[in-house]
Amino acid sequence: MDSIAIDRFEASRNRLASLAYRLLGSAVDAEDAVQDAFLHWQAADREQVKVPEAWLTKVVTNLCLDRLRSAQHRRERTAGNWLPEPLLDGDPMLGPADTFEQRESVSLAVLTLLERLTPVERAVYVLREAFSYSHAEVAGILEITESASQQHLHRARHRITSAPHRGRQVNRASARSIVEEFLAAASSGRTERLVALLTDNATAISDGAGLTETLLQYNTPQRIATIVRGGFKPTPAKRRFAGGTPAIHYAEVNGGPAILFVVDEQIVGAVTFDITNGKIATVRGIAAPARLTRLTTTWRRHEPKAPLVAEW
Repeated sequence: MDSIAIDRFEASRNRLASLAYRLLGSAVDAEDAVQDAFLHWQAADREQVKVPEAWLTKVVTNLCLDRLRSAQHRRERTAGNWLPEPLLDGDPMLGPADTFEQRESVSLAVLTLLERLTPVERAVYVLREAFSYSHAEVAGILEITESASQQHLHRARHRITSAPHRGRQVNRASARSIVEEFLAAASSGRTERLVALLTDNATAISDGAGLTETLLQYNTPQRIATIVRGGFKPTPAKRRFAGGTPAIHYAEVNGGPAILFVVDEQIVGAVTFDITNGKIATVRGIAAPARLTRLTTTWRRHEPKAPLVAEW
């Protein structure tokens, strides 16, 4: 392949990766889809490709749809052990963030809700909301009618906007203040302080550091507070498991507030938050190493500010 063809593909790589990430909820799977698209580009009769960007968008979208429809994907996503892979703000894979719709489409809350959609509904939603393709363009990419594209978008929007625990945009300073209160309350061991920070229908989800076959879920403020109090209590066993004594940093992940447990520039755990009306609606604990690989890579490329807790 000549250098011009490679340069054309590389010029679209970040956009294609952000499209694939929104469709699949996994940075690893998104990278695989983009690499597969490169192989298609390499094998294509490129002289017949009039608009490379449109051609590559269609290829990546359909590669992702194939993954979403695969038996392996259905097994993985229905086994009860799936969470979106978190990405640090500033990661190019998060893609465009100029509009509310673009920012919301990559939030962990919406990426989780997208799992409830059919693959085509998911693709229509992402192409329209995050990348502003017209219904005519979406129809061409997915080989459906414009009317079908409009119907799929209507259903997708309804399912997403009507879902609880979606979180709402919140002032950055307010979000940080709430998270700092949460950390202080969790460290104090006083559950009543934690309960006061949670919405009445709050949910907590944990991947159990990848040691369980299904996600751990808790659905009452009192139960969540009890679990959080125990989880945030440092012990020698937890430090051994983490590979050292973590520092706890505040960060923004997928456009939302988070705290990261870091040992020697390695992220060993992340806790993300959805905030609604000044209270925490969802807490996600992510510590499975496979879900933290890209987060760690991106973390090492930036200069972190002073940690909230120097030694946990």
